[in-house]
Amino acid sequence: MTIRMPRWFVGWVSRRYVAGPKLEDAVKVMSRLSKEGACFTVDVLGEEISTLEEAQFFLEEYQRVVTAIIDNNLDSNLSIKPTAFGLLLDRERGMENIEAIVKMAHGHDMFVRLDMEDHRVTDDTIQVMLEMHEKGLTNVGVVLQGRLFRSLDDIKEIKEKIGQNADYRICKGIYLEPESISHTSRQPIIQATNDCIDSMLDAGAYVGIASHDYPVINHALSALEKRGMGPNIPDPRKNAGPARKQKGPGYEFQMLLGVRGPLRRKLTAKGHRTRVYIPYGEKWYEYSIRRLKENPTIGTQVAKAFLMPWTNRP
Repeated sequence: MTIRMPRWFVGWVSRRYVAGPKLEDAVKVMSRLSKEGACFTVDVLGEEISTLEEAQFFLEEYQRVVTAIIDNNLDSNLSIKPTAFGLLLDRERGMENIEAIVKMAHGHDMFVRLDMEDHRVTDDTIQVMLEMHEKGLTNVGVVLQGRLFRSLDDIKEIKEKIGQNADYRICKGIYLEPESISHTSRQPIIQATNDCIDSMLDAGAYVGIASHDYPVINHALSALEKRGMGPNIPDPRKNAGPARKQKGPGYEFQMLLGVRGPLRRKLTAKGHRTRVYIPYGEKWYEYSIRRLKENPTIGTQVAKAFLMPWTNRP
C-alpha cells in the first residue's frame, strides 16, 4: 500500500498525536496534562534500525528522558522498542543496551514497558522481559496484543515463569497480522482482548488496559468490579504482588496522546489511574506514515480529525 500525503498535512495531524520533535516538547505536554491528573509513558519515536550507531542514539536519548523525568518531577515511566536498541542486529549488544536503560530506570524506581512490534519479534520481546527479571530487574513489563491467537497462552506461560511480578499492557494491536495467526475483524478482536484482560486479572498480574474502545473499557470496568477492584481500593486479589510504586491498585487505564481526552478525564475523575502515551522525536513523519501503512483504518480517524476536529478534543 502506497501512502501519499503532503508533509504539511501529516505534520498538522501529528501535532495532536505526537508531542513534538524534541524531548523538551514532551516535557511541556506532560507538565500540562499533569494538571489533569494524568501520568505518562514516554516513547522516543523510531524502532527497527539498520546500524548499531542508531541503537546508541536511542540509548543516550532514553538516558536523557530519565533525567528529564526526574528533574521535572513528572509521574512517568518509559516505553521502549527492543528493535530500536539493536536487538535484531546484534542480540548481545541489544540486550546490553536494554539492560543499561532498565538499570538506570530501576535506580529511580521507574518502570520500563517493552512495546510490542509485529509478530516477527513477539518471542524475542517476551524473552527480553524474562531475562531482565532473571537478573533481578523486575521494573520491566511487556505489551501483549489481543488480536493474536497466541496471547492467552503467552499470559499462562509468563505467569508460570514470573508469577505476581507480571506487568502487562494489553491492547488490541495496531499491526495488521495474517489471519492465520490473528483475529482480523472488530468483534473477535474485542472479545479476544477482553478475554486477555480477564486472564491477566485472574493471574494476579498488574494490568495496563490500553484501549479507546467503549466495549473494552466497559468490560474492564465490569471485570474490576466483579473482582472487588477499583479506585482507592487496595488490590484484594490473594495472588497479586505487593503494591507497585507509581502504579494503580493492580490496574490502570492507558490512552494515546490526543485520543479520547474526554473519556480519559472522566475515568480520572472517578479515581482511576490513567496513563497517557507520549511519543516524540524527529521521526514523527515516518511514524505517522508507518501507522497509516500498518492500519489503513487510521485514515478515517485522520480525515475526521481534519474535517471535524471538535469531535475528538485532546
